[in-house]
Parts: sequence; structure tokens; C-alpha cells
Amino acid sequence: MHHRKMKTISLLPKGKPVFPEYELALKEPDGLLAAGGLLNVEWLKEAYTKGIFPWFNSDDQDILWWCPSERAILYPGAMHVSRSLKKVLKRGLFKIAYDNNFKGVLENCSRRNDRSEGTWITESMKNAYNDMHIAGLAHSVEVTLERELVGGVYGVSLGSIFFGESMFSRVDNASKVALYYLQKKLYEWSFTLIDCQIMNPHLRSLGAVTITRAEFIDLLKSSNKKNTRAGSWATTV
Repeated sequence: MHHRKMKTISLLPKGKPVFPEYELALKEPDGLLAAGGLLNVEWLKEAYTKGIFPWFNSDDQDILWWCPSERAILYPGAMHVSRSLKKVLKRGLFKIAYDNNFKGVLENCSRRNDRSEGTWITESMKNAYNDMHIAGLAHSVEVTLERELVGGVYGVSLGSIFFGESMFSRVDNASKVALYYLQKKLYEWSFTLIDCQIMNPHLRSLGAVTITRAEFIDLLKSSNKKNTRAGSWATTV
């Protein structure tokens, strides 16, 4: 994503969260909608229920809020499982847990610092998502091998949508295993979709598809009417 011209975006005050209509993002490349505001539970909840997410490069600059024109999504139960991944799952070497080590997953994701994947996880981002986790709205899947955390995924759950934020892998296939068990659990719970934000070849290979912003907003509106599965998911394994 590029941060070149920002003439048309709104600068948000640091009070109650109020976002401009997402149509304003049409004027900016890649769906940059607004800058400023705060990074806390109240602001993040409001953003996600409107299809907006934060993404910025450092804590020295304004928070940038995005609503891309195309959205990468994965339908729970529709993940593409390759033959090699099937073998890995069958061998059962990895142990899977939910909400058991959220901070560990977040920390590992922040160390990746892979620009192409949008994993600029700053200190303020870490604090905000830890607070979302404490509020029962952010969740993680942990993959361990011989009691060591080797892979995981985390994101925000509101209504019937899981908004995926980042995943990491320290051994082959660990992040794919995390995503597999996440989408399996969400399928059992009748979630509508996993928001993967921006499409890339890796996500496409896992079965993610692209829908328009208008389609995504429609799905979001019906999701927002559903109850959020809040609280720890650790007891639901």
C-alpha cells in the first residue's frame, strides 16, 4: 500500500470514534480512508464493524485507517488443503490451542516485519490488540511443537466475522496448520467469513477469494446483527 497523496482523507480527532463514510476511500489508491484518531478498544471495535482496519509504519506518524476496494476473504470450511498439508495434519505432531498465548503469537508476528504482508506491528498496535484480547474480542490460535510456540494466527472476532490480522511460522507449515484449525473452528460455529484484508499469492493458494468492498460491507452489515462470541476461546477446544 502506498501513502503518497493524502489530500482527500479525513484527519480524525482524538475523541469518540467517528469514521467518514467508506465511499471517501474510493478517492484514494488502495482504500486509504482517514488518519489520526486513537488506537484503543473503542476505536478498533468501531473500525472493524465498519470494515475499516489500521495499518501504519511507525508510532511516530498518524494512525492510518483503510477500507480497500477489494477484500480478500476465506470462507470457513473452504480452505484449500494441499496433499503435503494433509500429511502434516494426519501426523499430528503439532499441538493446537486457542487463546492460550495471545501475547506470544502477537510478539512473533511483530518480529516478521514483512512489508508485503502488512505486518507493521508497532508497540501501540501490540498494546491495543492485547487490550482487545483482554476485552474478549481478539483471539489467537497457537501451534506448538515439543512445547515450543512455532506458529500461530491472531485477529478480531465481531459478530459472525473473524478479522484476521497476522500469522507467523517458525517451522514449515505451522501457520497453515493454525489457519486450518481456525477456519475449522469458525465453520463449526457458523461464522460467515474470515477477513484476510489484502490478497496475495500465499492467501490465494490457501483458498482465499476476492470480493468487492460493496459486497464485503453487505456481509458486514448482517454480521453486525449477530452475537459476538466474546470472552476466552481457550475453554472451547
